[in-house]
Amino acid sequence: MNRFDVLVVGAGIVGLATARSLAERSVSVAVLEKEPGPACHQSGRNSGVIHSGVAYAPGSLKARLVAAGREALLEFCRENGIPVRISGKVIVASCTSEIPMLLELAKRAASNGVEAVLGDRRDLQSVEPAAEGLACLHVPATGVVDFASVCRVLSERLQRSGVVVSYESMVTAARSADDGVEVQADGHVWRGRHLVVCAGVHGDRLADMVGVPLRGARIVPFRGEFREVTEPSASAIRSMVYPVPRAGLPFLGVHLTRGIDGRVHAGPNAVLALAREGYDRSQVDMAEMRSLLVSPAFRSLARRFWRTGAEEVLRSLSPRRFARAVRRLVPDVAEHDLKPAPGGIRAQVVWSDGRLEDDFLFLEAPAVTVALNVPSPAATAAFAIGEVLAGRVLGEAGQI
Repeated sequence: MNRFDVLVVGAGIVGLATARSLAERSVSVAVLEKEPGPACHQSGRNSGVIHSGVAYAPGSLKARLVAAGREALLEFCRENGIPVRISGKVIVASCTSEIPMLLELAKRAASNGVEAVLGDRRDLQSVEPAAEGLACLHVPATGVVDFASVCRVLSERLQRSGVVVSYESMVTAARSADDGVEVQADGHVWRGRHLVVCAGVHGDRLADMVGVPLRGARIVPFRGEFREVTEPSASAIRSMVYPVPRAGLPFLGVHLTRGIDGRVHAGPNAVLALAREGYDRSQVDMAEMRSLLVSPAFRSLARRFWRTGAEEVLRSLSPRRFARAVRRLVPDVAEHDLKPAPGGIRAQVVWSDGRLEDDFLFLEAPAVTVALNVPSPAATAAFAIGEVLAGRVLGEAGQI
């Protein structure tokens, strides 16, 4: 029998950061991960952006935790020699109808303490000469890092400090026990006084397994499809070029990002994934699809956003449409300049009335805490999220 104070399910960046915060409080911790290593899903399949917090509603968990988490992330990278590049980004208004939202983002930036400078077309092209638009918001503090590298170093440091990180340990059952929670993972029994679930796209399943009320929430997997920009067009992109986000949607739209490896990617295009880990169209889980299609959350979502969903599907199927979305930002990128690149899955909570949860969401029950909605910018905020979850587990006063 493996006994610990706290069991953490998931070795993505949020789970590992939570284990770190708990271990720093002299709590015995074990991390259970079904994959052979860390960051195999959301944490290792993203564009690597270190978000500044410009777009998040003032006072929201995202706004508060990104601010704190970003500084902790940069400090961790400095301490461990992990390369970081702070290159900034521009958010581009391509038409007059987008300017009010751009101004709203400038207000949010001021409220969140983020430096952001409004500019016109000439200001835009002084930062990104290849970009085109009527107006822009320049956010100098945005950067890039390889989050998979962060997770590998974090996992190694945790294990050196005495935290047990058990890979290839898929949780198959979990139940309340007299003194906490009992978990079965690949034939082994693990006991903890508390369980923290940081399982990404499987979070609602595990929450249901241990009796945490979901209150009508369900995780819907969205596949983020990327394309790599080839030369010579890639050389024209200095840092990051974003569109003005659509109100009411947590997705940021197709944008261009020069990653820490120097390559430029465009995306993501967000479409419904046909499996929880459906990283390409060929991966289909029929049981999952049947469950999703009859769920109130998905049916309400489809009614509310069918037009947006149809646009995303068409762009997914048509390289020409995808290129057109890129050219709204950088006109000289042609269809033949874009080649397929690996995609990711966004574990997005949808409520029974079809609302997409736009903030981080943590659920609790006796001896269990679930990080249910922690998609982007959770990687940037992870160290701060870990502090919050550790505080909740230990009942520390003043926790969010």
